[in-house]
Amino acid sequence: MRRKMYDKLLQWKERSDGKSALLIQGARRVGKSYIVEEFAKSEYESYILIDFNKADQQVKDIFLHDLDNMNSFFLKLATLYGIRLHERKSLIVLDEVQLFPRARSAIKYLVADGRYDYIETGSLISIRENVKDILIPSEEDHINMYPMDFEEFLWAVGNEMMMDFIRDCYENKRSLGQALHRKAMDLFRQYLIVGGMPQAVWTYVETGDFEAVDIAKRRILNLYRDDIRKHAKGYEMKVEMIYDELPSQLKNQNRHFKLSSLKEGARFDEYKDAMFWLSDAMIVNHCYNATEPSLGLSLNRDRTLLKCYMGDTGLLISQVFDENELVSEKIYKKLLLDKLEVNMGMVVENAVAQMFAANGRRLYFYSNSNRNDASSRMEIDFLLAKSKISNRHNISPIEVKSSKNYTLSSLKKFREKYREQLHIPYVVHSNDYKEEDGIVYLPLYMVPLL
Repeated sequence: MRRKMYDKLLQWKERSDGKSALLIQGARRVGKSYIVEEFAKSEYESYILIDFNKADQQVKDIFLHDLDNMNSFFLKLATLYGIRLHERKSLIVLDEVQLFPRARSAIKYLVADGRYDYIETGSLISIRENVKDILIPSEEDHINMYPMDFEEFLWAVGNEMMMDFIRDCYENKRSLGQALHRKAMDLFRQYLIVGGMPQAVWTYVETGDFEAVDIAKRRILNLYRDDIRKHAKGYEMKVEMIYDELPSQLKNQNRHFKLSSLKEGARFDEYKDAMFWLSDAMIVNHCYNATEPSLGLSLNRDRTLLKCYMGDTGLLISQVFDENELVSEKIYKKLLLDKLEVNMGMVVENAVAQMFAANGRRLYFYSNSNRNDASSRMEIDFLLAKSKISNRHNISPIEVKSSKNYTLSSLKKFREKYREQLHIPYVVHSNDYKEEDGIVYLPLYMVPLL
């Protein structure tokens, strides 16, 4: 399946010209190994893929004993894999490199040798866990890989034109029109419930069977649970408690993660390592409260008040509607037709967080629960800094609305209080594009363009 990561790999190859390796980090099952092998097949005369899930001791011994003689190192490697290497025209892939940290530390010497290109893939949790006794190479570029975004999903289902049209409408500030808006929202709902995990998307494309899609997603959820038990050493029970609690926490009206639901009197310091583990694993996307909508949102970050969104909304759907360990075809079809009698706010907001994260955006929201001053009491779902910073008017407040009938009391109060600091305010909703009273009303499928 076509992924935007491919273009990023091309850019790295041209920019690096053999002077650095590339480490691709991402959650399990987001398609890291697949896209790297497709890239290797198309862009190099030959490649060797060393999968450290399968590599035997002979392969590992080369990294342990032959780095002081590069001629011997490459000759042994090429012979073991039966692949001829061509100087500056071959790629060596270190897949699941976290399973053999000495291979990662060898990058320093392999890049300095300069004969070939190198790409590493791995899960960030295990990468960070397995660095105690190795030299972390400075000759290493990093890039994060996320689940498939909406445009990649459209490509997978055979629609090459829709996102181009959406982009044109966004750039020219005009609506799609009733018929095309309806079609775009139908496609977006498919993406919402299938999600962006390649296995789930592929199953949907091949079968159109939502129960088969749900089984594929449930395998991934179980894999994450196994990873928690295996890698979250010392606080695996806390991580698993948070993981299990995510759907019910997102059902809360303001989506704040309440530690008291885990244990009465629980404090943030007690659970922060478990929280950060899930974020490092890229299983969740953390969204922090910014106490002031000013330049440098991270400077005003309250680390103790946060929201935890699932990294993939399709996986969240399988968690939320898990009544009988399988979400039925009937429920999926009601979701697809927007006929399910349930508050979809958490699902839609999770999808917006996922789209922002995939674009490299750090997630912030604004919350003020002042009990004594009603004019100060407000909640804004997301805050985004504009790309070109000026002396003022830098922050866009974003409200996400899942229903067709809604109020904007918090947004109006927020605009009044911080008018000198705010850029364009947005309301993300299921209706078509429009502008009214200085607010841009943005359909969900346009969020990736912000």
